[in-house]
Amino acid sequence: MKKKPDLNVNIGGLDLQNPVMTASGTFGYADEFNELVDLNRLGAIIVKGLSLEPSRGNRPPRIVETPCGMLNAIGLENVGIEAFIRDKLPFLKTLSPPVIVNIYGKSINEYAEIALRLEDVEGVSGIEINISCPNVQAGGIAFGVDPKAAKRVVRAVRKKTTKPLMVKLSPNVTDITEIAASVESAGADAISLVNTFTGMVINIETRRPMLDNITGGLSGPAIKPIALRMVWQVARKVNIPVIGIGGIMTANDAIEFFIAGAMAVQIGTANFVNPRATMDVIDGIETYLSEMGIPRVTDLVGTLNV
Repeated sequence: MKKKPDLNVNIGGLDLQNPVMTASGTFGYADEFNELVDLNRLGAIIVKGLSLEPSRGNRPPRIVETPCGMLNAIGLENVGIEAFIRDKLPFLKTLSPPVIVNIYGKSINEYAEIALRLEDVEGVSGIEINISCPNVQAGGIAFGVDPKAAKRVVRAVRKKTTKPLMVKLSPNVTDITEIAASVESAGADAISLVNTFTGMVINIETRRPMLDNITGGLSGPAIKPIALRMVWQVARKVNIPVIGIGGIMTANDAIEFFIAGAMAVQIGTANFVNPRATMDVIDGIETYLSEMGIPRVTDLVGTLNV
């Protein structure tokens, strides 16, 4: 019997049975998908972004379909860190994949406080920092577009936690590699990219934005080529694992990210189109490796011929 390829990867000290993660904000707190997929087959589960206090997010309409993607302005609606620990984490602790908590704040102190509250919580394997959020103490500019601000956030969180730390980068910057190098120097264990691109859609009948928030985050297949390029650039710049995100709908998409230098991938918008997308991607990666005679998925990482 032919030996199955090895799908195991290590991301910042976390051992994953395969390189397929769920992208924050697209998979809820996992229990929403419990009857649709085998959650225990996932490489890791990244939960919906959490803030210190519960947030209702933006007013509707806050999602609109676009050609080859979607625009969302959910506004990071979530139950808050305390309710997550009390109500959501017990179910997640029954699952075998590592649980990674995505966090965000409006100030550096908020980021640090959430990390501190999670430090001794059993069942939380790692933290992903969303630095695409506006810094209210700096006039609303996003932490992730300024290398110095990004560095300060990561450094503050790093001081409060010993858990593996991933940083999710915004693509809405001039030079993504500069931000990546900055967060690596501040103590990040891995980098996930990209978050959504800022965009808008207009109703030509009313001449009003389709989203109440006016602008939103563009995701889906439309952004894959740009995300892939950014992953390739960052993977050549940093010495920590890179996790690819952006328009990954199939195993072939994921494989492109591995070749570009990603050690793992996150499945996001695809979950809305096909709730079993994560399972299909895992199966497809295994099939590809077997057919190509590649023993380990890590053998594929960074093999782009240029």
